[in-house]
Amino acid sequence: MTTKRLGLIMNGITGRMGLNQHLIRSIVAIREQGGVLLANGDRIMPDPILVGRDAEKVASLAKRFNIERHTTDLDRALADKGDTLFFDAATTQARPSLLTKAINAGKHVYCEKPIATNLEEAVAVVKLANARGLKHGTVQDKLFLPGLKKLAFLRDSGFFGRMLSVRGEFGYWVFEGGWQEAQRPSWNYRAEDGGGIILDMVCHWRYVLDNLFGEVESVVCIGTTDIPERYDEKGKKYQATADDSAYATFRLKGGVIAHINMSWVTRVYRDDLVTFQVDGTHGSAVAGLTDCMIQARQATPRPVWNPDEKRLHDFYADWQKLPENVVYDNGFKEQWEMFIRHVCEDAPYKYTLLEGAKGVQLAECALKSWKERRWIDVAPIVV
Repeated sequence: MTTKRLGLIMNGITGRMGLNQHLIRSIVAIREQGGVLLANGDRIMPDPILVGRDAEKVASLAKRFNIERHTTDLDRALADKGDTLFFDAATTQARPSLLTKAINAGKHVYCEKPIATNLEEAVAVVKLANARGLKHGTVQDKLFLPGLKKLAFLRDSGFFGRMLSVRGEFGYWVFEGGWQEAQRPSWNYRAEDGGGIILDMVCHWRYVLDNLFGEVESVVCIGTTDIPERYDEKGKKYQATADDSAYATFRLKGGVIAHINMSWVTRVYRDDLVTFQVDGTHGSAVAGLTDCMIQARQATPRPVWNPDEKRLHDFYADWQKLPENVVYDNGFKEQWEMFIRHVCEDAPYKYTLLEGAKGVQLAECALKSWKERRWIDVAPIVV
């Protein structure tokens, strides 16, 4: 059995997601474990070249993680035939042109989402990758969260019976940047720079809903810009032109209704930064990033509405924590391993750029719903 090299161009790894999830917890971790094991017993060892605009930053990261190669010249990196895979985690607006450039250079491509700011550009990239016969993938990280994997287990086991509804709560308070440093980059709050919570988060909800509860058939959504002024990374005040909170209802194939509140201007009073409650005829479950609580119909209490007496019953005590019977790896790393196997041994892989385009489509539909104040049907994408 042999270890084979996979030349990997990593663009946008100085940002929060690119650095923490994709470089440190995925590629560096894969290298430290000895590569990705293939079905025939061989191993694939990623050999990354770090690409960024700030030479000092990428050089520092390369030294920190014992990576030999780094550059500020993306074109030169793409011209190297020894590197066959391109990854991008930079800004959404630049992504379609970067993916196009990489595909035209003959590289397989893997990227963060959204894959574009509009459906037309997203579909064009999908068509180009297909026409060139190249492998392609989009990060669908929330499907790999332990909490959501537990929901999938419950669904597959028949725990819910007939699923009725899904309620999602996502968000936290992102500081304005004036009196405390913001936790997110300022471009997230400028529509002209590709910002907005609908574009950012509805792409996630598409693959979560499609894969766990039923394909999305239609959506109604309203957004708002609750904080009109924020401060950028240099402490300069700017106008926030993008939506920072939104409320969307989705009709799913099979009859399930899903409603998700998303906000960067809410203070957390729940078990996690994101929670999903799934109600079914036979049972209900509430999952966060990691844990999942369940209540079967046999254990469901019999509440009686009486506003004249103080409630003494502890409804939380009626729920049971799903046992930790499985050890879960980092979700980003797990999907990286899946995609590397797809590239190197043609292993099955479903989270392609088309799935990324579906996310962009749903975000576009949600924005249209907000603008036109009506339900929007979600049509199949033809590529």
